[in-house]
Amino acid sequence: MNGSKHTELVNTAWSVAELLRGDYKQSEYGRVILPFTLLRRLECVLEPTRHAVAAVAEKYKDQTEVNPDGFLRRAAGGLAFYNKSDLTLKKIAGDAEHAAANLRLYVSNFSENVREVLEAYEFNRHINRLDAANQLYNVLGVFTDLDLHPNSVPNHNMGYIFEELIRRWSEQSNETAGEHFTPREVIQLMVNLLIAPDGDALHLPGVVRTVMDPACGTGGMLSATEEHITELNEHAQVEVYGQELNPESWAICRSDLMIKGQEPDNIAFGNSFSNPAFRRKTFDYLLANPPFGVEWKKVKDEVEYEHKALGDAGRFGAGLPRINDGSLLFLQHMIAHMKPVDTEGKGGSRIAIVFNGSPLFTGAAGSGESEIRRWILENDWLEGIVALPDQLFYNTGISTYFWILTNRKSPDHKGKVILLDARDQWQKMRKSLGDKRKELGKEHIATVVKLYGEALTVARDAEHPLHGKVKVFRNEDFGYQRITVERPLKLRFEVTEETLTALEASKAIQKLPQAAALADAFKSLMSTSWGTKQEAWLALKDAVVQAGGTWPTGAPFNKALREVVGVRDAEGEVQLVKGQPEPDSELRDFENVPLGEDVEEYLAREVHPHVPDAWIDHSKTKIGYEIPFTRHFYVYEPPRPLAEIDAELKALEAEIQGLLREVTE
Repeated sequence: MNGSKHTELVNTAWSVAELLRGDYKQSEYGRVILPFTLLRRLECVLEPTRHAVAAVAEKYKDQTEVNPDGFLRRAAGGLAFYNKSDLTLKKIAGDAEHAAANLRLYVSNFSENVREVLEAYEFNRHINRLDAANQLYNVLGVFTDLDLHPNSVPNHNMGYIFEELIRRWSEQSNETAGEHFTPREVIQLMVNLLIAPDGDALHLPGVVRTVMDPACGTGGMLSATEEHITELNEHAQVEVYGQELNPESWAICRSDLMIKGQEPDNIAFGNSFSNPAFRRKTFDYLLANPPFGVEWKKVKDEVEYEHKALGDAGRFGAGLPRINDGSLLFLQHMIAHMKPVDTEGKGGSRIAIVFNGSPLFTGAAGSGESEIRRWILENDWLEGIVALPDQLFYNTGISTYFWILTNRKSPDHKGKVILLDARDQWQKMRKSLGDKRKELGKEHIATVVKLYGEALTVARDAEHPLHGKVKVFRNEDFGYQRITVERPLKLRFEVTEETLTALEASKAIQKLPQAAALADAFKSLMSTSWGTKQEAWLALKDAVVQAGGTWPTGAPFNKALREVVGVRDAEGEVQLVKGQPEPDSELRDFENVPLGEDVEEYLAREVHPHVPDAWIDHSKTKIGYEIPFTRHFYVYEPPRPLAEIDAELKALEAEIQGLLREVTE
């Protein structure tokens, strides 16, 4: 099938947009064009067996005890779908008066998997809407004449046509672009990085590969992966699977599989967290572009139950991220579907996922995010991270990153992680589309893939990286010990106006029967101070006794009194608890020490020169992991010389003065 024929078919289908103008918003065109394209394609595919299927349907229509689905599929030539009616779009278009009723009847006779897709498109509503606008007959006329027969348009080409219609719809409407569509060139780079290391294995005869996307949207990533594998080996068998929460996106993805002759039931509808469709299935390749920064509050109960009840036997045993960003839940879900590696090193999977910057570093040591990163790195699954340019996506201008993971690293790369800075690999688009102002050219994709491939065989060398934009680290380089540095609580003791005010505010003291007597006794010591707690307590106790009062006893009172009369002082008395210095919570500090470094040596080198009485509370030490990508690629740029800035300002001032003279003369 040549390119001009492909373009002609796309243009014909999209010409329906002219009929919809005025009755539909631009962002709604796809909701009509896509399901009608699907209907026409299915009709063309089913044409040779239409009468045979209708005959089988007639035979079993009154046999309620028999499920005829298997017989109908067999009559349809083994296809995964069928239509029991003898109607066609041409027949329906030939009776304009009853077109709406006949089209609904025609749709109702499709197999359940087709009806589910059309229901997700809300097809019946659009039939009514087109009928009310007197456009149903005209729309039917366009698709009746569209030749989408497999003899004219093979499955592969039909997939391109459908994807092009999705792209046009997405790019013409900022409302839907980011929702339904990941830019094609971004997907191409992602798939290249995912598949490239397996190139040799994919050339083997009879190779079968499974691919899964748990947030598959309209299926662009699945299509691109299948296409890439079959380009390497046209005889390869690729089975794609996906799950999608948005009904419209799910319908488009399922339609795409039907159009290409694949198994549509492999695309499941629903939430991958609360209702995963492929619980016990593993896949060769997993990839996803999940929504950035989307909260998972709606599935909180299910996710937390699995985390607590199943632990490491479930998907979320490593930890849970904060409720307002479920990105790392998607990654954990995907890791759970990796194929195990056998004793001979065979099996295993590769994963690619798009993230914003948050999963790299959000969350301190011990948090859910840090624990998930720790789990991934300590299991040696993270192969590399690629930083992408900003303004690549339709619905966000922020910087994004590819994370590449695998449980079958090559011997050269075990224990290592690649960081590749591709933020300068872009070209400006001729026309912005939503927030998308940049795109990856073929040469940019080739450059990134080449650098990444070379890095997979390079040993760690932080001093002399492979390239200014590529660095290879050990897994443990991203780990750290978060230590708690304590300093002793030092106090002096005094009675002032503030002391008496604090005494009145102390609930622990005010509930004592002698509270008023204490306040009166303390007034006699106004403006008195002591260097030690013992001196203060003796003086205060004497004052109370001399005033005829009784001195309260017990730890709660002593603690409350210290809060009232104690004042922090760097030269004050060190407070002790069981003979050991009591830590001052206000002076408490935290330090991140690289994993593997002796923390006491770190304390002596970095802390003691400034605060020699500090110590580490080892009981509070936590292990954390973060990937400070930007820091590793930061290049210091010295500020411009003041003389240069001054000269520029003077030049601008002179230019402004010249313009003003032109205006006033």
